[in-house]
Amino acid sequence: MTDTTLNQTPRGSRLHIAIFGRRNAGKSSLINALTNQDIAIVSDVPGTTTDPVYKSMEILPIGPVVIIDTAGIDDVGELGRLRIEKALGVLNKTDLMLLVVDPAAGAGRFEEEVIEKAREKKVPVIIVVNKADLYPRFSTEEVLPGTALPVVAVSALTRQGIDELKMAMIREAPKDFMNPTILGDLISPGDTVVLVVPIDLAAPKGRLILPQVQTIRDILDHDGMAYVVKERELKGALAKLKDKPRLVVTDSQAFLKVAADTPKDVPMTSFSILFARHKGDLATLVEGAKAVENLVPGDRVLVSEACTHHRVEDDIGTVKIPRWLNQLVGGPLDYTWVSGLELPKDLSGYKLIIHCGACMINRKEMLHRLMVAKHAGIPVVNYGVLIAYVMGILERTLKPFPELTEVLEDDG
Repeated sequence: MTDTTLNQTPRGSRLHIAIFGRRNAGKSSLINALTNQDIAIVSDVPGTTTDPVYKSMEILPIGPVVIIDTAGIDDVGELGRLRIEKALGVLNKTDLMLLVVDPAAGAGRFEEEVIEKAREKKVPVIIVVNKADLYPRFSTEEVLPGTALPVVAVSALTRQGIDELKMAMIREAPKDFMNPTILGDLISPGDTVVLVVPIDLAAPKGRLILPQVQTIRDILDHDGMAYVVKERELKGALAKLKDKPRLVVTDSQAFLKVAADTPKDVPMTSFSILFARHKGDLATLVEGAKAVENLVPGDRVLVSEACTHHRVEDDIGTVKIPRWLNQLVGGPLDYTWVSGLELPKDLSGYKLIIHCGACMINRKEMLHRLMVAKHAGIPVVNYGVLIAYVMGILERTLKPFPELTEVLEDDG
């Protein structure tokens, strides 16, 4: 399976499983055995896998996952050190680690260091003793004696122990690895949710964007009814409904018109705010919005997007948000734009981080980014929360989330 299939589970909603181990321990062979497919390149040459490789696939009965194949933890030289550093970096988005051990090499310093790193990141670890067909007398108790971690013996070649490994993966996977619902806890069966979807230059031709599709599916999964309209059709659509909708959800860029056309007694929020809660910590992002009050012209602001996309003339991240913020603070701010899998290592000097809706990364990665910013002492806000704040309607867009009352009250 590839990430280009529109019908597949998005990468950000999949359990992320990282495969660690020394060179030639059989990591790639294990991936092929788990999926029952020849997906990973297998070679007797040490160091075949260099940079982390992400593979979206189905592992029955676990379901949709992302397997992360990493370089050998015993790689050598300066290039090897960089490969190991990149490999350890994937722990920031890993839900479960499989640490592959070759009985011939045994386990030692390399494995202990990786386990300690995983412990720091609170990533559960399963030790997988590979090549059991070649070492039938090898006892799993010989691997890191006294360890409390689960140990499973397998043969990637003969598939011996693969079913036992899958069961261990189900047991050890975080119980909350599936993201919280997008809005299922906000509605009851039979409720109507009106979704406002602008069709503008930024809208992809012939399809909806991922957060919109996922929200529709979440409504259906919770036996609600989704009513999709463009912003100029909202007022007429609401008038035609026999009963008031339980919720109106809009694209953040249509906030002002949607707020004006939605009755005050109908809860309203945005896709981006829903995803702020779904993928991260909404309270933290609301606190980040309040930090805008302290910005002055010339302050450095980091705008971070988790994916790369084609930017249109009036792009939200590079044009609209900077324009609104500059107007609000009374002068130009100093913006830096980054996109991709990681935040910059050096965050010193930034007064605010503005993050996208995070639809293309998983919850663990987004929470990690929030934690990195917190440790650096830098407030973070996402697009939807920031836009609502700038337009003066943040309080209204947060009404569906009563648990945020205290955060808003702290604002004075």
